[in-house]
Amino acid sequence: MEGLEGGPLLRAHGLTLYEPGDLHGELASPELAELRQIAIWAVDFLNAPNEQLGRRGPVCPYTRLSMDSNSFLLARADGGHDVRSIESTVDRYRRWFLELLEQLDRKRKHLLTILVVLPDFDRKNSGPLDALQDRLKDAFVREGLMVGQFHPYCEQSGLWNENFRPLKAPIPLLAMRQMVSSDLPFLLDSASHLSAYLNRFAPDIPGHVRRLLVTRITKQPVKSRSRPSGVGT
Repeated sequence: MEGLEGGPLLRAHGLTLYEPGDLHGELASPELAELRQIAIWAVDFLNAPNEQLGRRGPVCPYTRLSMDSNSFLLARADGGHDVRSIESTVDRYRRWFLELLEQLDRKRKHLLTILVVLPDFDRKNSGPLDALQDRLKDAFVREGLMVGQFHPYCEQSGLWNENFRPLKAPIPLLAMRQMVSSDLPFLLDSASHLSAYLNRFAPDIPGHVRRLLVTRITKQPVKSRSRPSGVGT
């Protein structure tokens, strides 16, 4: 991606983004070891098929395309155990994501992905990360974005096989990307999320009809009471 300070790296707003290729050679510092680990995991797991997935193709159908178009970026949010500080940093990445999105042509927008690695988060208990993702989701969805949590102990099931756990990653992280039409199952958890989806993908439906759909759909009983993540497979 061009037009920002820092050569192969992207630097702006006191933040830094890395492409997977930036994490080797001269930039292979110990401080970036977690980002390299996640980049390798993305290739080995997200880009690969899995017999437990429940459908054909790779675990994530977009990751390879994102990498091939140089739209797959990684960052880290440090902060020790100060979750509010980390939350603020992730929100700054959200705002930068929107700026980067404006620089891309329409065909590449849905491929822009930022993985914010959270090396200081508890790796045995996914609860704090789940809570953070839940707090962030409203702001992302309002902007037409999705945010999802990955964690070594994430128990979120897959869409195609409830026994598959596609959101398990070796290090806690949050993934952000543009909302796409297939995200509907992740947006049935609240009326505001479903409204944002319908406003984006069904603008020709009259407003009063959209509101009726939202009311009826979100009042339906659901099989599982756990809130779905913002990103899934």
